[in-house]
Amino acid sequence: MAGVRTVAAIGLTLAVLAVLGTDVTYMVAGAMTAMVGTFAIREKTVRGQALTLALGLPTALAAVSLGALLHSRVVAGDLFFIALIFGAVYSRRFGDRGTALGLIGFQVYFVSLFVNASVDQLPRLFGTLAIAFACSAVARFALVPETPQRVLGRLREAFRARLAQLVTAQTRLLDAPPEELDDVLDDLRRHTARLHEAALMIQGRLEDGTRDETTAALVQRRVADAEVAAERLGMLLLNARSAERADTLTLHLPDAPVPATGKLLRREDEATATLRRDLGALHLMVARPADANRGTAVAHVRNRLLGYRDEERIPPGTTLAVQDVFRGIGEAARAVLGLRLALDGPQDESDDSPATTRSREEFDAEDVSITGAEKEAAEETADPAGLKRPTTRAAFQVAVGSALAIVGGEFLSSQRWYWAVLTCWVVFLNTASTGEIVVKGYRRLLGTVLGVVAGVALAGAVGNHTWLAFVLVLVCVFAMFFTAPLSYALMSFFVTAMLGLLYTLLNTYSFDVLVLRIEETALGAACGIIAAMLVLPVRTDSRTDELLATTLERLGDVVAAAVEQLSGGPAADLLDKARDLDTALDDLRASTQPLTHPITPLRERRQTARYLVALLETSAYHARSLAATAELVPYSKRVGADPRLARAAKRIAHNIDVLVAHVNDESTAGGVESGASIAAMLETDGLGVPAANTVTFRVLRHLQRLDEGITGLARPLGVPVGPRK
Repeated sequence: MAGVRTVAAIGLTLAVLAVLGTDVTYMVAGAMTAMVGTFAIREKTVRGQALTLALGLPTALAAVSLGALLHSRVVAGDLFFIALIFGAVYSRRFGDRGTALGLIGFQVYFVSLFVNASVDQLPRLFGTLAIAFACSAVARFALVPETPQRVLGRLREAFRARLAQLVTAQTRLLDAPPEELDDVLDDLRRHTARLHEAALMIQGRLEDGTRDETTAALVQRRVADAEVAAERLGMLLLNARSAERADTLTLHLPDAPVPATGKLLRREDEATATLRRDLGALHLMVARPADANRGTAVAHVRNRLLGYRDEERIPPGTTLAVQDVFRGIGEAARAVLGLRLALDGPQDESDDSPATTRSREEFDAEDVSITGAEKEAAEETADPAGLKRPTTRAAFQVAVGSALAIVGGEFLSSQRWYWAVLTCWVVFLNTASTGEIVVKGYRRLLGTVLGVVAGVALAGAVGNHTWLAFVLVLVCVFAMFFTAPLSYALMSFFVTAMLGLLYTLLNTYSFDVLVLRIEETALGAACGIIAAMLVLPVRTDSRTDELLATTLERLGDVVAAAVEQLSGGPAADLLDKARDLDTALDDLRASTQPLTHPITPLRERRQTARYLVALLETSAYHARSLAATAELVPYSKRVGADPRLARAAKRIAHNIDVLVAHVNDESTAGGVESGASIAAMLETDGLGVPAANTVTFRVLRHLQRLDEGITGLARPLGVPVGPRK
C-alpha cells in the first residue's frame, strides 16, 4: 500500500506539472519531493499525518532554499550539510513527527543538489514543491487513504490468510513422504513465522484501530489464542508422525535434524484419512467468508471439530499422540470461532451443537472478564540520557561519517560527491550496532552494482522517450517499496535503476556516471563503517548480550505470571507480558543478523547465534501457550488452578535468573540446575502425575519443554549445568 500510495503521489505530481508545461528538471524535482513527502510520514492517525505533512512543506522550502543559496559556497555548504544531517538524525528522539521532518529536510536538500538548484530557480522550485506536497496529500487522504481502521482491517484479513496457509502446510506435513519432509518442514516453519509476524503487526495497530480499549483487548486475546492453537497443532502433527517425540526446536531451527518417521500415521489408515478431512474442515472454517452461516458447510464442520474438545468424541482406537492431534484440532477450531466472533461480530446460532454452545458461553464469560478488568499502569523505564541515548549517538556517528564521505567524495567527483553522503546516511537508518551497519553497507553496495547494470540497459531502451522513462521510474518506485521488507539489496537495486533513468531525463546519463555511483556508494559505506567503529561504537556482541538479557527477563516475567495464575494466584495481564516478550525476541533476532549473515567468517559463532535464537523462539512458544491456558483459569469451568505447579516452576525461574546474571557479567554462585523432570517433581505429594487428557498435564508438558530449553541455553553461553546441591 505504501508503494501504491507513493506511485499515485508521483504520478499525480507529474500529471499536474505536465499540464502546466513544466521543464523536465522541475518534473524530476517534483517527483522526488512527492516521493519523500509520502514515504517519510509514518504516523498512525489521519490528524497526525495531516499535521506532519503541513509542517513538511515549510521544512522542504527551507531546505531547498539553503541548498540553492549555498550552491556556490563549497565550504559553507558542506558544513551546513553536516549540521543538517546531525539534526535530521537527532530529531528521531521526538517520535514519528521528528523523524519525518528530519527525513524531509535531508532528502529535499539532496534533491536541490541532484538538480543543481540555483537562486534564480527558487520561485519555480517553490511552486513545484508546493504542487508535490499537495499531490501527496491528495494521494494519502483521497486516492489511497490510510486510516488506522483500514490498516487494521487489512492486517486482520492478512492474519486469516496466513492462518489458512499454515493449516494447508500442516496438511502437507500429514501426508509428506520421508524424502519430502525437509521441504515440508521448511514450509511449515516459514508459515508459522509469518503468522507470528501478522499477529505482532495487528497488536501494534490495535490501540489506534479499535474504538475502545475493551475491543482492542478482545481482539488481542483472540489473535493470540489463534496463533498459539495453530502453532500447537503443527507440533502435535509432527509428534504424531515421528518415531519419537519431536523436539519443539524443529519448528524454529532450519538446521534442526528431521525427526525419523514413525508408524503411527499411514496414508491408508482410517485415522490419517479422518485427520486429513478435519484439517480440510479447519481450513474451511478459517477461509470461508464471514457471512457464511446457517445451512452452510461451515456450521456442520465447526460443530464436528468443536466436539473433539470432549474426550468421548475423539475417534477411538487411536494412539495417545494421534488423540492429541484431534484435541489440537478441537482447540484450533475453538480459537477460530473466537477469532470470527471478535472480528466479525455475532453470528447465527441456530445450527449450534452443544459443544459449540458451550464454546460460545466460554467466550461470553471471557468477554465479561475483559470488560471488567482494569488496565494496569504500564511500567515506565527511564531512557538513557546524554551520549548514551541512541539518537544522540547515531547523530554524532552519521555527522562524522558524512564529513569523511564529503571529503572523500570530493576527490572522486566535485559534482556527484553527495552520493557518498547519501549512502553513509542510509546505512545508519534502523541500525543499532556496528555489525548491522557493516551488513547493511554490504547489501547497499551489492544492490547498487546490480542496479548499475540494469540502469545501463534501461537507459539504452528508453533513449529520448521522456514519458516512457517516467513510467519506468514509477515501476521502480513501486518495486522499491514492495521489496524493502524482503531484501535491502533488492531495494537498492531498484533505487539505482531508478536513478539511472532520472539521469537520462536530466541528460546527464553516461556509463561513467553510473560507475561513479558505485565508487561513491562504496566510499559512503566505508565511511559509515569507520564512523560506527570509532565514534561512540556499539559492538554487536554488547548489543546482542543486552537484548539477550532483556529477552530472558521478559521470558521469566511471562512464565512467572502464568504459573502464578495457574496455581490459583491473582489474575495478571498476561497478553501484554507475552507481547513484550515477542518484541524483545524480535529485537534480538534483528541484532543477530550480522552474526548469522552468510558473509560472516566465524561459522561457529554463526551457528551458536542461530541456535540461541531458535531455543528462545521455542521457549517463547511454550511461554505463550502457558499464558493462553492461564487466561482461562479465572472464568472457565473446565480449567482449574493447581497449586502444585508453583513448586514445579521454581527451577525454571532460578535458571533464568542465573542466565541473566551471566549475560550481564554479574558475579553469581552456582550454575543452571538440572535433575528430575518437571512432572516427576509432582510425584512427591502422593497424587501422581496428572492424566494425559487433563489441562495440568498439558501445562506440565510446556513447563518441561521450557525447562529443557533454558537448560539448553546454558551450554552455548558457557554456564555450568549440574544437579542442585
